[in-house]
Amino acid sequence: MKKSELLHWLQEEYQQWEALLDQIGPARMDQPGVNGDWSMKDIVAHLTGWQHGLNTRVQAAARGEAQPLPLWPAHLQTDDEVNVWIYESNRGRSLREVLDESRQVFQQLLAVIEGLPEDVRIEVLHEEERVFYLVWLGDQRFPVGEFFYHFHDDHEPDIRTWLARVEKQ
Repeated sequence: MKKSELLHWLQEEYQQWEALLDQIGPARMDQPGVNGDWSMKDIVAHLTGWQHGLNTRVQAAARGEAQPLPLWPAHLQTDDEVNVWIYESNRGRSLREVLDESRQVFQQLLAVIEGLPEDVRIEVLHEEERVFYLVWLGDQRFPVGEFFYHFHDDHEPDIRTWLARVEKQ
């Protein structure tokens, strides 16, 4: 796969993501109950936090540097602990701040990918009906579309169910 194809795929996924956010609308972004007690704003912050961490690791690998420390406290060991930290770190922020950061992190991802050599190795994995793109930098591989993979697999069904319910009200 060519780098330009990966960038095109990322941009298409992002357009679909933004269309979903538009459909939800700002007035409903803070409503709890999308996934447990989480609001859509909480899910955006959650996905953005993990993507930001991935971006910093890809950037370091592209520069030939050691992997940076995680963005969250080092004592957090499990995904659940990190998720709680991301939630607590973002719940007092405004919707505008969360959405702006999410957009900045996505633009950062595009810039990182654009800055890679044209011949960067991009592995395409097919699992069931899903396609995964992995960028290889040295002996490390990075799931650069993790934001979207995680969204589709773990959050989209809940979001769509919640959205259908609130649109009927």
